[in-house]
Amino acid sequence: MIWRSIIIDIAIYDFIRKPNGDFLRRLAVKTAIIPSQDEVMMDFQAIKNTARQARRYVVTMNHKAGKGHTGADLSEIDIICTLYMAVMDRSQARPDQDRFILSKGHGAGGFYCSCAAMGLLDPAVLDQFMGDDTLLAGHPVHQKLPELIEINSGGLGHGLPIAVGLALGNKLAGRAHRRAFVLLGDGELAEGSNWEAAMAASKFKLDNLIAIVDRNRLQLAGKTEAIMPLEPLAEKWRAFGFEVIECDGHDPASLVEAMTRAGQDQPRVILANTEKGHGVSFMANVAAWHHAVPDDQQLAQALAELEN
Repeated sequence: MIWRSIIIDIAIYDFIRKPNGDFLRRLAVKTAIIPSQDEVMMDFQAIKNTARQARRYVVTMNHKAGKGHTGADLSEIDIICTLYMAVMDRSQARPDQDRFILSKGHGAGGFYCSCAAMGLLDPAVLDQFMGDDTLLAGHPVHQKLPELIEINSGGLGHGLPIAVGLALGNKLAGRAHRRAFVLLGDGELAEGSNWEAAMAASKFKLDNLIAIVDRNRLQLAGKTEAIMPLEPLAEKWRAFGFEVIECDGHDPASLVEAMTRAGQDQPRVILANTEKGHGVSFMANVAAWHHAVPDDQQLAQALAELEN
């Protein structure tokens, strides 16, 4: 596999090298280019370690707030950390950079905690989650953190249409090399606006659009296949003109291979097979943890498991 050059935030790089560095107190970070795979092997363990820290932040933050979507947060973290640490090019200012949209806005907590673990957000701010006048609302608010949040999301089915617009705009402006990544929940795919956007993406041959489905097979009310069956999901996306790639949504190597595979004249969707509540045994694959938060005893057990 041939890897392209990887753009990574200096703060993230420092986090890998110096976990206790002062950079954790900075919101703004600089960027740097690290060598391609031909010169340096990507340290996937560093991404896993960062994701584990993000999970510790999630269970602690939601416990303190008494609110949050713990299971949904935990399933998406590896995807977000891999995107930011090994795939997206954010070396330039908007609009000349890759963009990420969190369409499953109820996963805001997982996004905040991933950013904190990567050094993009001060971990102390996590104590404000869903509080009065907080930067960290229960669903992402662009006006609160404009450098990190692209759109206000939470009303499901809006992220993919907006990402289609970003990708098309980049093509029309001569920035076809700039990509739009969008993370969707699988339960969210019951929203018809996603499929309207998929038709448009195919029509305009948006090979700079990468949709990622957090395929944990659970949503608030239970199993996706019992509520609104999605299978055969890969065939559905292919019928809408997408290249479909399936991968392990908790394995950075599998994610990077899927995210960086070259496409041509065709939008791509990555079906990232994940586990709701991943990383904590009693939360894993339990629909009730979609919107549950740990009590004192559960927090202690979760943190103990996440130390290993």
